[in-house]
Amino acid sequence: MDLIAQRSAPILDAMRELRKRRIVPFDVPGHKRGRGNPELLDFLGEKCVGIDVNSMKMLDNLGHPISVIRDAEDLLADAFGANHAFLMVGGTTSAVQAMIFTNIREGEEVLLPRNVHKSVINALVLCGGIPVYVPVQVNPKIGIATGMELEEVRKAMDAHPDAKAILVNNPTYYGIASDLKGIVELAHARGIKVLADEAHGTHLYFGENLPISGMAAGADMAAVSMHKSGGSLTQSSVLLTGPDIDPEYVRQIINLTQTTSASYLLMVSLDISRRNLALHGRESFGKVFGMAEYARSEINEIGGYYAYGRELVNGKDVFDFDVTKLSVYTQGIGLTGIEVYDLLRDEYDIQIEFGDIGNILAYISIGDRLQDIERLVGAMEDIKERYGKDSTDLYCGDFISPELVVNPKEAFYADKVQLPLQESIGRICAEIVMCYPPGIPILTPGERITPEIVEYIEFSRERGCSLQGTMDPECRKLNVIR
Repeated sequence: MDLIAQRSAPILDAMRELRKRRIVPFDVPGHKRGRGNPELLDFLGEKCVGIDVNSMKMLDNLGHPISVIRDAEDLLADAFGANHAFLMVGGTTSAVQAMIFTNIREGEEVLLPRNVHKSVINALVLCGGIPVYVPVQVNPKIGIATGMELEEVRKAMDAHPDAKAILVNNPTYYGIASDLKGIVELAHARGIKVLADEAHGTHLYFGENLPISGMAAGADMAAVSMHKSGGSLTQSSVLLTGPDIDPEYVRQIINLTQTTSASYLLMVSLDISRRNLALHGRESFGKVFGMAEYARSEINEIGGYYAYGRELVNGKDVFDFDVTKLSVYTQGIGLTGIEVYDLLRDEYDIQIEFGDIGNILAYISIGDRLQDIERLVGAMEDIKERYGKDSTDLYCGDFISPELVVNPKEAFYADKVQLPLQESIGRICAEIVMCYPPGIPILTPGERITPEIVEYIEFSRERGCSLQGTMDPECRKLNVIR
Protein backbone atom coordinates (compact mmCIF):
# COMPACT_ATOMS: atom_id res chain seq x y z
CA MET A 1 0.00 0.00 0.00
CA ASP A 2 1.28 3.46 -0.93
CA LEU A 3 0.73 5.36 2.32
CA ILE A 4 1.70 8.70 0.79
CA ALA A 5 -0.91 8.33 -1.97
CA GLN A 6 -3.45 7.11 0.60
CA ARG A 7 -3.39 10.52 2.29
CA SER A 8 -5.41 11.96 -0.59
CA ALA A 9 -9.19 11.88 -1.00
CA PRO A 10 -10.03 12.95 -4.56
CA ILE A 11 -13.83 12.95 -4.26
CA LEU A 12 -13.65 14.88 -1.01
CA ASP A 13 -11.36 17.46 -2.63
CA ALA A 14 -13.74 17.84 -5.56
CA MET A 15 -16.71 18.32 -3.24
CA ARG A 16 -14.87 21.00 -1.29
CA GLU A 17 -14.04 22.78 -4.52
CA LEU A 18 -17.69 22.62 -5.57
CA ARG A 19 -18.77 24.20 -2.29
CA LYS A 20 -16.31 27.07 -2.77
CA ARG A 21 -17.57 27.88 -6.26
CA ARG A 22 -21.20 28.46 -5.20
CA ILE A 23 -22.53 27.24 -8.54
CA VAL A 24 -26.14 28.22 -9.33
CA PRO A 25 -28.04 24.90 -9.82
CA PHE A 26 -30.34 24.46 -12.77
CA ASP A 27 -30.07 20.68 -12.55
CA VAL A 28 -31.38 18.01 -10.21
CA PRO A 29 -31.95 17.35 -7.33
CA GLY A 30 -34.92 19.66 -7.18
CA HIS A 31 -34.42 20.80 -3.60
CA LYS A 32 -31.64 23.11 -4.97
CA ARG A 33 -29.17 22.78 -2.12
CA GLY A 34 -32.07 22.63 0.34
CA ARG A 35 -33.73 25.93 -0.53
CA GLY A 36 -36.78 24.15 -1.91
CA ASN A 37 -37.22 21.98 1.18
CA PRO A 38 -36.51 24.03 4.33
CA GLU A 39 -37.57 21.25 6.70
CA LEU A 40 -35.04 18.88 5.13
CA LEU A 41 -32.39 21.59 5.30
CA ASP A 42 -33.14 22.23 8.97
CA PHE A 43 -33.00 18.53 9.83
CA LEU A 44 -29.85 17.55 7.92
CA GLY A 45 -28.03 20.87 7.82
CA GLU A 46 -26.62 22.94 4.97
CA LYS A 47 -23.28 21.12 4.91
CA CYS A 48 -25.03 17.85 4.16
CA VAL A 49 -27.84 18.98 1.85
CA GLY A 50 -25.51 21.40 0.05
CA ILE A 51 -23.42 18.54 -1.34
CA ASP A 52 -26.36 16.35 -2.30
CA VAL A 53 -25.72 16.99 -5.96
CA ASN A 54 -25.94 15.33 -9.35
CA SER A 55 -23.05 14.18 -11.52
CA MET A 56 -21.30 17.05 -13.30
CA LYS A 57 -18.01 17.35 -15.13
CA MET A 58 -15.91 18.35 -12.12
CA LEU A 59 -17.38 15.52 -10.02
CA ASP A 60 -17.08 12.71 -12.61
CA ASN A 61 -19.75 10.03 -13.16
CA LEU A 62 -19.97 6.71 -11.32
CA GLY A 63 -21.29 4.86 -14.36
CA HIS A 64 -18.27 5.87 -16.48
CA PRO A 65 -15.57 7.37 -14.24
CA ILE A 66 -12.61 9.12 -15.87
CA SER A 67 -11.35 11.53 -13.21
CA VAL A 68 -11.92 11.89 -9.45
CA ILE A 69 -14.06 8.77 -9.05
CA ARG A 70 -11.56 6.73 -11.07
CA ASP A 71 -8.79 8.07 -8.82
CA ALA A 72 -10.80 7.13 -5.73
CA GLU A 73 -11.28 3.62 -7.09
CA ASP A 74 -7.55 3.26 -7.71
CA LEU A 75 -6.86 4.27 -4.11
CA LEU A 76 -9.45 1.78 -2.88
CA ALA A 77 -7.83 -1.00 -4.87
CA ASP A 78 -4.43 -0.10 -3.46
CA ALA A 79 -5.72 0.03 0.11
CA PHE A 80 -7.48 -3.35 -0.16
CA GLY A 81 -4.81 -5.11 -2.20
CA ALA A 82 -7.12 -5.60 -5.17
CA ASN A 83 -6.58 -5.35 -8.91
CA HIS A 84 -9.57 -3.03 -9.18
CA ALA A 85 -12.24 -1.58 -6.88
CA PHE A 86 -15.70 -0.16 -7.49
CA LEU A 87 -17.67 2.30 -5.38
CA MET A 88 -21.10 0.77 -4.72
CA VAL A 89 -24.03 2.96 -3.68
CA GLY A 90 -26.63 0.17 -3.56
CA GLY A 91 -25.16 -1.52 -0.53
CA THR A 92 -23.35 -4.84 -0.48
CA THR A 93 -26.50 -6.42 -1.87
CA SER A 94 -25.68 -4.80 -5.22
CA ALA A 95 -22.02 -5.87 -4.93
CA VAL A 96 -22.96 -9.49 -4.20
CA GLN A 97 -25.38 -9.51 -7.11
CA ALA A 98 -22.74 -8.04 -9.42
CA MET A 99 -20.41 -10.91 -8.46
CA ILE A 100 -23.08 -13.47 -9.35
CA PHE A 101 -24.09 -11.75 -12.59
CA THR A 102 -20.45 -11.48 -13.69
CA ASN A 103 -19.80 -15.19 -13.35
CA ILE A 104 -23.09 -17.09 -13.58
CA ARG A 105 -25.44 -17.33 -16.54
CA GLU A 106 -28.78 -19.08 -16.99
CA GLY A 107 -28.52 -22.77 -16.11
CA GLU A 108 -24.96 -22.56 -14.76
CA GLU A 109 -24.09 -23.86 -11.30
CA VAL A 110 -22.59 -21.98 -8.37
CA LEU A 111 -21.37 -23.73 -5.22
CA LEU A 112 -22.28 -22.07 -1.93
CA PRO A 113 -23.22 -22.80 1.68
CA ARG A 114 -26.94 -22.73 2.51
CA ASN A 115 -26.46 -19.97 5.11
CA VAL A 116 -25.95 -17.25 2.50
CA HIS A 117 -27.58 -13.83 2.58
CA LYS A 118 -30.82 -13.37 0.67
CA SER A 119 -29.01 -11.15 -1.86
CA VAL A 120 -27.31 -14.26 -3.26
CA ILE A 121 -30.59 -16.11 -3.75
CA ASN A 122 -32.22 -13.03 -5.27
CA ALA A 123 -29.34 -12.78 -7.75
CA LEU A 124 -29.93 -16.40 -8.80
CA VAL A 125 -33.65 -15.68 -9.23
CA LEU A 126 -32.71 -12.88 -11.64
CA CYS A 127 -29.96 -14.61 -13.62
CA GLY A 128 -31.26 -18.18 -13.61
CA GLY A 129 -28.21 -19.70 -11.96
CA ILE A 130 -28.47 -23.02 -10.13
CA PRO A 131 -27.36 -23.17 -6.47
CA VAL A 132 -25.44 -26.26 -5.38
CA TYR A 133 -25.25 -26.28 -1.61
CA VAL A 134 -22.08 -27.45 0.08
CA PRO A 135 -23.08 -29.22 3.32
CA VAL A 136 -22.27 -27.29 6.48
CA GLN A 137 -22.12 -28.49 10.06
CA VAL A 138 -24.21 -27.13 12.91
CA ASN A 139 -22.58 -26.40 16.25
CA PRO A 140 -24.88 -28.32 18.62
CA LYS A 141 -24.19 -26.06 21.59
CA ILE A 142 -25.20 -22.78 19.98
CA GLY A 143 -27.34 -24.01 17.07
CA ILE A 144 -25.68 -22.07 14.25
CA ALA A 145 -24.24 -23.17 10.93
CA THR A 146 -20.46 -23.13 10.78
CA GLY A 147 -18.21 -22.85 7.73
CA MET A 148 -17.54 -25.10 4.75
CA GLU A 149 -15.05 -27.91 5.35
CA LEU A 150 -12.41 -28.23 2.66
CA GLU A 151 -13.24 -31.90 2.13
CA GLU A 152 -16.93 -31.09 1.59
CA VAL A 153 -15.94 -28.43 -0.93
CA ARG A 154 -13.77 -30.97 -2.76
CA LYS A 155 -16.65 -33.46 -2.87
CA ALA A 156 -19.02 -30.81 -4.24
CA MET A 157 -16.53 -29.86 -6.94
CA ASP A 158 -16.05 -33.50 -7.90
CA ALA A 159 -19.83 -33.97 -8.14
CA HIS A 160 -20.35 -30.75 -10.10
CA PRO A 161 -17.33 -30.35 -12.41
CA ASP A 162 -19.09 -27.74 -14.55
CA ALA A 163 -19.69 -25.30 -11.66
CA LYS A 164 -18.53 -21.83 -12.63
CA ALA A 165 -17.97 -20.29 -9.20
CA ILE A 166 -18.04 -20.86 -5.46
CA LEU A 167 -19.27 -18.24 -3.01
CA VAL A 168 -17.79 -18.11 0.50
CA ASN A 169 -19.03 -16.18 3.54
CA ASN A 170 -15.90 -14.51 4.90
CA PRO A 171 -16.78 -14.44 7.75
CA THR A 172 -20.38 -15.38 8.59
CA TYR A 173 -22.54 -12.93 10.52
CA TYR A 174 -21.50 -14.78 13.67
CA GLY A 175 -17.77 -14.51 12.94
CA ILE A 176 -17.00 -18.00 11.61
CA ALA A 177 -14.49 -18.26 8.75
CA SER A 178 -13.90 -21.15 6.34
CA ASP A 179 -10.48 -22.05 4.95
CA LEU A 180 -10.71 -19.44 2.21
CA LYS A 181 -7.15 -19.83 0.99
CA GLY A 182 -7.57 -23.60 0.74
CA ILE A 183 -10.86 -23.15 -1.13
CA VAL A 184 -9.19 -20.74 -3.56
CA GLU A 185 -6.45 -23.27 -4.31
CA LEU A 186 -8.99 -26.05 -4.90
CA ALA A 187 -11.20 -23.86 -7.07
CA HIS A 188 -8.49 -22.30 -9.21
CA ALA A 189 -6.99 -25.71 -9.97
CA ARG A 190 -10.35 -26.52 -11.62
CA GLY A 191 -10.97 -23.17 -13.29
CA ILE A 192 -13.66 -22.18 -10.78
CA LYS A 193 -13.94 -18.53 -9.72
CA VAL A 194 -14.05 -17.69 -5.98
CA LEU A 195 -16.46 -15.02 -4.76
CA ALA A 196 -16.10 -13.75 -1.19
CA ASP A 197 -19.11 -12.25 0.57
CA GLU A 198 -17.30 -9.95 2.99
CA ALA A 199 -20.31 -7.98 4.14
CA HIS A 200 -18.87 -8.42 7.62
CA GLY A 201 -15.20 -8.35 6.72
CA THR A 202 -13.96 -4.81 6.00
CA HIS A 203 -11.66 -4.94 9.00
CA LEU A 204 -9.97 -8.13 7.79
CA TYR A 205 -8.00 -5.95 5.35
CA PHE A 206 -6.61 -3.66 8.04
CA GLY A 207 -6.53 -5.51 11.37
CA GLU A 208 -4.19 -8.08 12.88
CA ASN A 209 -4.94 -11.51 14.39
CA LEU A 210 -8.01 -11.81 12.17
CA PRO A 211 -9.08 -14.27 9.44
CA ILE A 212 -7.48 -13.79 6.03
CA SER A 213 -9.17 -11.32 3.69
CA GLY A 214 -10.59 -12.27 0.31
CA MET A 215 -7.97 -10.49 -1.76
CA ALA A 216 -5.09 -11.78 0.39
CA ALA A 217 -6.43 -15.32 -0.07
CA GLY A 218 -6.56 -14.92 -3.84
CA ALA A 219 -10.33 -14.66 -4.31
CA ASP A 220 -11.47 -13.41 -7.71
CA MET A 221 -14.09 -11.00 -6.36
CA ALA A 222 -15.11 -9.71 -2.95
CA ALA A 223 -18.11 -7.68 -1.81
CA VAL A 224 -17.19 -5.53 1.19
CA SER A 225 -19.59 -3.57 3.44
CA MET A 226 -17.57 -0.47 4.24
CA HIS A 227 -20.56 0.93 6.12
CA LYS A 228 -20.64 -1.93 8.62
CA SER A 229 -17.19 -1.99 10.19
CA GLY A 230 -15.38 0.56 8.02
CA GLY A 231 -17.13 3.75 9.07
CA SER A 232 -18.78 4.95 5.84
CA LEU A 233 -22.44 5.90 5.49
CA THR A 234 -25.16 3.24 5.41
CA GLN A 235 -25.68 1.76 1.92
CA SER A 236 -22.12 2.49 0.77
CA SER A 237 -19.98 -0.53 -0.10
CA VAL A 238 -17.06 -1.69 -2.21
CA LEU A 239 -16.65 -4.37 -4.86
CA LEU A 240 -13.11 -5.73 -5.30
CA THR A 241 -11.72 -7.78 -8.18
CA GLY A 242 -8.59 -9.83 -8.71
CA PRO A 243 -6.28 -10.00 -11.73
CA ASP A 244 -8.31 -12.58 -13.67
CA ILE A 245 -11.51 -10.51 -13.75
CA ASP A 246 -12.08 -7.93 -16.52
CA PRO A 247 -12.98 -4.71 -14.66
CA GLU A 248 -14.63 -3.07 -17.64
CA TYR A 249 -16.97 -6.03 -18.05
CA VAL A 250 -17.77 -5.83 -14.33
CA ARG A 251 -18.55 -2.13 -14.81
CA GLN A 252 -21.06 -3.05 -17.50
CA ILE A 253 -22.64 -5.61 -15.19
CA ILE A 254 -22.90 -3.08 -12.36
CA ASN A 255 -24.47 -0.52 -14.68
CA LEU A 256 -27.30 -2.93 -15.52
CA THR A 257 -28.85 -2.37 -12.10
CA GLN A 258 -27.03 0.42 -10.24
CA THR A 259 -28.60 3.86 -10.15
CA THR A 260 -27.52 6.52 -12.66
CA SER A 261 -28.09 9.10 -9.91
CA ALA A 262 -25.38 8.01 -7.50
CA SER A 263 -25.33 9.79 -4.13
CA TYR A 264 -22.20 11.87 -3.62
CA LEU A 265 -22.84 11.71 0.11
CA LEU A 266 -22.28 7.95 -0.08
CA MET A 267 -19.32 8.20 -2.42
CA VAL A 268 -17.49 10.86 -0.42
CA SER A 269 -18.07 8.80 2.74
CA LEU A 270 -16.33 5.88 1.04
CA ASP A 271 -13.45 8.13 0.01
CA ILE A 272 -12.97 9.52 3.51
CA SER A 273 -13.38 6.12 5.18
CA ARG A 274 -10.87 4.47 2.87
CA ARG A 275 -8.30 7.10 3.76
CA ASN A 276 -9.00 6.70 7.47
CA LEU A 277 -8.64 2.92 7.33
CA ALA A 278 -5.49 3.03 5.20
CA LEU A 279 -3.78 5.45 7.58
CA HIS A 280 -5.22 4.40 10.95
CA GLY A 281 -7.03 1.09 10.45
CA ARG A 282 -4.47 -1.15 12.10
CA GLU A 283 -4.48 0.93 15.27
CA SER A 284 -8.28 1.34 15.26
CA PHE A 285 -9.06 -2.33 14.81
CA GLY A 286 -6.47 -3.25 17.41
CA LYS A 287 -8.66 -1.32 19.88
CA VAL A 288 -11.78 -3.01 18.55
CA PHE A 289 -10.11 -6.40 19.02
CA GLY A 290 -9.29 -5.55 22.63
CA MET A 291 -12.78 -4.25 23.44
CA ALA A 292 -14.45 -7.33 21.98
CA GLU A 293 -12.23 -9.72 23.89
CA TYR A 294 -12.84 -7.77 27.10
CA ALA A 295 -16.61 -7.85 26.55
CA ARG A 296 -16.51 -11.57 25.79
CA SER A 297 -14.67 -12.29 29.04
CA GLU A 298 -17.00 -10.10 31.13
CA ILE A 299 -20.18 -11.60 29.65
CA ASN A 300 -18.98 -15.14 30.25
CA GLU A 301 -18.30 -14.20 33.87
CA ILE A 302 -22.00 -13.43 34.32
CA GLY A 303 -22.95 -17.08 33.80
CA GLY A 304 -25.73 -18.50 31.63
CA TYR A 305 -24.63 -16.59 28.57
CA TYR A 306 -21.99 -17.98 26.23
CA ALA A 307 -19.96 -15.38 24.34
CA TYR A 308 -18.06 -17.66 22.01
CA GLY A 309 -14.70 -17.04 20.41
CA ARG A 310 -11.58 -18.77 19.18
CA GLU A 311 -12.18 -21.86 21.27
CA LEU A 312 -14.55 -22.90 18.44
CA VAL A 313 -11.68 -23.08 15.94
CA ASN A 314 -10.96 -26.65 14.86
CA GLY A 315 -9.20 -26.13 11.54
CA LYS A 316 -12.13 -27.66 9.66
CA ASP A 317 -15.67 -26.23 9.61
CA VAL A 318 -14.47 -23.44 11.91
CA PHE A 319 -11.14 -22.74 10.30
CA ASP A 320 -10.82 -19.35 11.98
CA PHE A 321 -12.91 -16.92 14.03
CA ASP A 322 -13.32 -13.16 13.83
CA VAL A 323 -13.10 -12.11 17.47
CA THR A 324 -14.41 -8.61 16.74
CA LYS A 325 -17.85 -10.26 16.43
CA LEU A 326 -19.42 -10.28 19.88
CA SER A 327 -21.80 -13.19 19.29
CA VAL A 328 -23.54 -14.47 22.42
CA TYR A 329 -25.69 -17.55 22.95
CA THR A 330 -28.52 -16.54 25.28
CA GLN A 331 -30.70 -19.61 25.85
CA GLY A 332 -28.67 -20.52 28.91
CA ILE A 333 -30.60 -17.81 30.80
CA GLY A 334 -33.92 -19.09 29.42
CA LEU A 335 -34.36 -16.36 26.81
CA THR A 336 -34.06 -16.43 23.06
CA GLY A 337 -31.71 -14.02 21.36
CA ILE A 338 -34.60 -11.93 20.00
CA GLU A 339 -36.02 -11.59 23.53
CA VAL A 340 -32.69 -10.29 24.85
CA TYR A 341 -32.45 -8.03 21.78
CA ASP A 342 -35.87 -6.52 22.55
CA LEU A 343 -35.12 -6.09 26.26
CA LEU A 344 -31.83 -4.32 25.58
CA ARG A 345 -33.57 -1.86 23.26
CA ASP A 346 -36.82 -1.32 25.19
CA GLU A 347 -35.58 -1.39 28.77
CA TYR A 348 -31.97 -0.23 28.51
CA ASP A 349 -31.85 1.94 25.34
CA ILE A 350 -29.15 -0.30 23.85
CA GLN A 351 -29.50 -1.19 20.17
CA ILE A 352 -27.54 -4.27 19.15
CA GLU A 353 -27.20 -5.67 15.62
CA PHE A 354 -29.61 -8.60 15.82
CA GLY A 355 -31.18 -11.33 17.86
CA ASP A 356 -32.25 -14.71 16.52
CA ILE A 357 -33.61 -17.84 18.15
CA GLY A 358 -30.47 -18.65 20.09
CA ASN A 359 -28.04 -15.74 19.80
CA ILE A 360 -27.45 -12.02 19.79
CA LEU A 361 -24.75 -10.06 17.99
CA ALA A 362 -23.35 -6.79 19.32
CA TYR A 363 -21.41 -5.17 16.48
CA ILE A 364 -18.24 -3.60 17.83
CA SER A 365 -16.31 -1.29 15.55
CA ILE A 366 -14.18 1.84 15.30
CA GLY A 367 -16.85 4.13 16.81
CA ASP A 368 -17.32 2.22 20.08
CA ARG A 369 -15.97 3.20 23.49
CA LEU A 370 -15.10 1.14 26.55
CA GLN A 371 -17.88 2.80 28.58
CA ASP A 372 -20.37 1.57 25.99
CA ILE A 373 -19.07 -1.97 26.48
CA GLU A 374 -19.47 -1.63 30.24
CA ARG A 375 -23.06 -0.46 29.80
CA LEU A 376 -23.88 -3.45 27.58
CA VAL A 377 -22.33 -5.94 30.02
CA GLY A 378 -24.18 -4.35 32.94
CA ALA A 379 -27.49 -4.51 31.10
CA MET A 380 -27.00 -8.17 30.20
CA GLU A 381 -26.24 -9.01 33.82
CA ASP A 382 -29.38 -7.18 34.89
CA ILE A 383 -31.48 -8.99 32.28
CA LYS A 384 -30.32 -12.33 33.62
CA GLU A 385 -31.25 -11.35 37.18
CA ARG A 386 -34.63 -9.82 36.31
CA TYR A 387 -35.87 -11.89 33.39
CA GLY A 388 -33.89 -15.14 33.40
CA LYS A 389 -35.94 -18.33 33.58
CA ASP A 390 -35.94 -22.04 32.85
CA SER A 391 -34.96 -22.85 29.27
CA THR A 392 -36.64 -26.24 28.81
CA ASP A 393 -39.41 -24.89 26.51
CA LEU A 394 -37.02 -23.23 24.07
CA TYR A 395 -36.59 -24.45 20.52
CA CYS A 396 -33.09 -25.81 20.01
CA GLY A 397 -32.42 -23.35 17.18
CA ASP A 398 -30.77 -25.90 14.90
CA PHE A 399 -29.92 -24.65 11.43
CA ILE A 400 -32.33 -26.26 8.95
CA SER A 401 -31.07 -26.99 5.45
CA PRO A 402 -34.11 -27.57 3.19
CA GLU A 403 -34.24 -29.72 0.06
CA LEU A 404 -33.92 -27.78 -3.20
CA VAL A 405 -36.36 -29.26 -5.72
CA VAL A 406 -36.74 -26.52 -8.37
CA ASN A 407 -34.24 -23.84 -9.35
CA PRO A 408 -34.96 -20.44 -7.72
CA LYS A 409 -35.82 -18.54 -10.93
CA GLU A 410 -38.28 -21.18 -12.14
CA ALA A 411 -39.94 -21.39 -8.72
CA PHE A 412 -40.19 -17.62 -8.21
CA TYR A 413 -41.83 -17.01 -11.59
CA ALA A 414 -44.02 -20.14 -11.56
CA ASP A 415 -47.81 -20.05 -11.25
CA LYS A 416 -48.41 -20.02 -7.53
CA VAL A 417 -51.08 -20.23 -4.89
CA GLN A 418 -51.06 -18.85 -1.34
CA LEU A 419 -51.71 -21.36 1.45
CA PRO A 420 -51.78 -21.22 5.27
CA LEU A 421 -48.51 -22.43 6.79
CA GLN A 422 -49.79 -25.81 7.91
CA GLU A 423 -51.41 -26.49 4.52
CA SER A 424 -48.18 -25.62 2.72
CA ILE A 425 -46.27 -28.57 4.21
CA GLY A 426 -44.96 -30.83 1.47
CA ARG A 427 -45.34 -28.15 -1.23
CA ILE A 428 -42.58 -26.23 -3.06
CA CYS A 429 -41.98 -22.70 -1.81
CA ALA A 430 -42.21 -19.90 -4.41
CA GLU A 431 -40.85 -17.00 -2.32
CA ILE A 432 -38.21 -16.18 0.28
CA VAL A 433 -38.91 -16.51 4.01
CA MET A 434 -36.39 -15.13 6.47
CA CYS A 435 -35.81 -13.50 9.83
CA TYR A 436 -34.24 -10.09 9.30
CA PRO A 437 -31.69 -9.48 10.54
CA PRO A 438 -29.60 -11.54 9.86
CA GLY A 439 -31.25 -12.08 6.46
CA ILE A 440 -30.34 -15.75 6.00
CA PRO A 441 -33.36 -17.39 4.31
CA ILE A 442 -35.35 -20.00 6.20
CA LEU A 443 -36.82 -20.94 2.81
CA THR A 444 -35.89 -19.94 -0.72
CA PRO A 445 -37.89 -20.31 -3.93
CA GLY A 446 -37.75 -23.93 -5.05
CA GLU A 447 -37.31 -25.56 -1.62
CA ARG A 448 -39.68 -28.11 -0.07
CA ILE A 449 -41.63 -27.00 2.98
CA THR A 450 -41.43 -29.45 5.89
CA PRO A 451 -43.10 -29.66 9.32
CA GLU A 452 -39.79 -28.70 10.96
CA ILE A 453 -39.55 -25.53 8.86
CA VAL A 454 -43.14 -24.52 9.66
CA GLU A 455 -42.46 -25.14 13.36
CA TYR A 456 -39.36 -22.92 13.14
CA ILE A 457 -41.30 -20.12 11.41
CA GLU A 458 -44.10 -20.22 13.97
CA PHE A 459 -41.70 -20.29 16.91
CA SER A 460 -39.77 -17.37 15.42
CA ARG A 461 -42.96 -15.30 15.14
CA GLU A 462 -44.05 -16.21 18.66
CA ARG A 463 -40.71 -15.04 20.06
CA GLY A 464 -40.79 -11.71 18.21
CA CYS A 465 -38.52 -12.26 15.20
CA SER A 466 -39.16 -10.01 12.20
CA LEU A 467 -40.29 -12.41 9.48
CA GLN A 468 -39.86 -10.92 6.01
CA GLY A 469 -39.82 -11.76 2.32
CA THR A 470 -43.31 -13.21 1.99
CA MET A 471 -46.21 -11.67 0.11
CA ASP A 472 -48.28 -12.11 3.27
CA PRO A 473 -47.01 -9.34 5.60
CA GLU A 474 -47.59 -11.53 8.68
CA CYS A 475 -46.01 -14.66 7.16
CA ARG A 476 -49.02 -16.77 8.13
CA LYS A 477 -49.40 -17.88 4.52
CA LEU A 478 -46.82 -18.96 1.95
CA ASN A 479 -46.75 -18.79 -1.83
CA VAL A 480 -46.21 -22.28 -3.21
CA ILE A 481 -45.96 -23.60 -6.76
CA ARG A 482 -49.45 -24.36 -8.04
